[in-house]
Amino acid sequence: MDNNRNFLITIALSVLILTVWQVFYMNPRIEAQREAARIEAEQAAETTPGTGTPGGESIGIPTPGAGAGSAAQTPPDRATTLAAAERVKIETPRLSGSINLMGARLDDLLLKDYRVTVKKDSPNIQLLNPSGQPDGYYAEIGYVTDAANGAVPGPETVWTLAEGDVLSPTSPVTLTYTNDKGLTFTRRIAVDGNYMFTFTDTVQNASGAPVALRNYGRTTRIGTPETSGIYILHEGLIGVTGEEGLQELSYSTVEEDKRITPGKSSDGWLGITDKYWAVTLVPQAGREFQPRFSYSADNTARYQADYLTDEITVADGATAGTETMVFAGAKEVGIVDAYETDRGVRQFELLIDWGWFYFITKPMFHLIDWLFKLLGNFGLAILATTVVVKLIFFPLANKSYKSMANMKKVQPAMMEIREKFADDKMKQQQAMMELYKKEKINPIAGCWPVLIQIPVFFALYKVLYVTIEMRHAPFFGWIQDLSAPDPTSIFNLFGLLPYDVPAFLMIGVWPLIMGITMFLQMRMNPTPPDPTQAMIFTWMPVVFTFMLATFPAGLVIYWAWNNFLSILQQGVIMKRQGAKIELWDNLAGLFKKKPKPAE
Repeated sequence: MDNNRNFLITIALSVLILTVWQVFYMNPRIEAQREAARIEAEQAAETTPGTGTPGGESIGIPTPGAGAGSAAQTPPDRATTLAAAERVKIETPRLSGSINLMGARLDDLLLKDYRVTVKKDSPNIQLLNPSGQPDGYYAEIGYVTDAANGAVPGPETVWTLAEGDVLSPTSPVTLTYTNDKGLTFTRRIAVDGNYMFTFTDTVQNASGAPVALRNYGRTTRIGTPETSGIYILHEGLIGVTGEEGLQELSYSTVEEDKRITPGKSSDGWLGITDKYWAVTLVPQAGREFQPRFSYSADNTARYQADYLTDEITVADGATAGTETMVFAGAKEVGIVDAYETDRGVRQFELLIDWGWFYFITKPMFHLIDWLFKLLGNFGLAILATTVVVKLIFFPLANKSYKSMANMKKVQPAMMEIREKFADDKMKQQQAMMELYKKEKINPIAGCWPVLIQIPVFFALYKVLYVTIEMRHAPFFGWIQDLSAPDPTSIFNLFGLLPYDVPAFLMIGVWPLIMGITMFLQMRMNPTPPDPTQAMIFTWMPVVFTFMLATFPAGLVIYWAWNNFLSILQQGVIMKRQGAKIELWDNLAGLFKKKPKPAE
């Protein structure tokens, strides 16, 4: 019975892990091929930006691709596009770029702290690009109103720089625009030391009559970006608004539905997120607005997250104001959390995709991050985290290993029961249960050390995969990025032979170490007598070695280190319980000549 039990547990765990791996890693939700017939712009219901009828729900807010948003057939290079417009320079400790005075558009932003690859001469991440580029990506704040009130700030509006030369954390800039109806708009743009811009607008009405305006904000992306294609990670349009709370919409979903309009909200945020970067709008809290996610296309695909506020009435001779924050940068955990607590941005922590195991994943990140600050290396922090997890679950694992050791001690009695009741399975089971009760043995206790490791394993996988703190984090030697797979392969002697190998043969040093430790851990137990079970018992470490070779190196290092600690722990407990450690006999048995079957 114990062999059957071990066999079933092994099969169940293998199927579980392989299934999760297949679903979440090997079969990512890749966006379907777009049909040409579906790629049509849905712009008929929209009016010209900057004008409209105050009573309409979609009053003149720019549609994706509308208003200086169309990419030319043969667009000029980026430098030429930037030089074609008057701009205000952005220079902070972490950002550089410029604001286009046409539309007061944030469309040129470089992240100083992050590079494309781990190479030191790799270019920095260029987050935002002008609308005239094939990969245009920008954020913009504007207004819509009745045509009788004249033109109001929109995509085509050219603002005047009234104060400041360079936007920095210590020097905001002020822009102004006055229309022909006596409306004067003043916009103060500030930026902090990280990634949050604040647009503070005031509207002075000297038109001779009350004026009703609506404020809008939008972040628009031209072209369908490349995504990681991993089901456990959301990349696309995102927001937290109204009663719906968190809304995560993939590019394919928005493309299919064309327009998604949640309920109205008085707080929250919305935007577009990548794996490590995001651009989001945070409307002024306390003022009702209508969020929207949309898609359209003329020459290329366009995706947009936008909002439109309820009417803002400005009496003649009076002044009214609005404030909008724009986050554009890296999704660093501490910074994102601080914006939620210090700036009051509702559930802004959800900008980082912590997943279903949020209650495990985020605490694990904070533990690893604290250990990193203590040890100075994320790889060492992962090793230390493994020890901490082992200590937390030590009582349960200790009890499990003791039960396994006791199972080995009563093997003779179990064999005797099988022989005595060989023809009566019911009595055999009853006798086994009485034996377990007498010896205080839990026959399923042996699976707990593996079962409790599974949620920790996936939580660590999530931390390694989604947090930017792990991006390009080195370990030692050849591991320069713990969030990427081990770059070496045994099939070219770890780089000694001058050729590359296919991706499925990239079995590096750490996957091999993991496989060896898994093999040794399984050999701590007796080899199943059934040939099929024995074959699975032998080949499972090989299968896992190939499987985990595609996982982040930090996760493989964790698994190998955990296996090593488990071997030590199980060995010590079995020795104290007086149970035989099967490791050496099992290893020796691999090299013994098998007897030929009798003819």
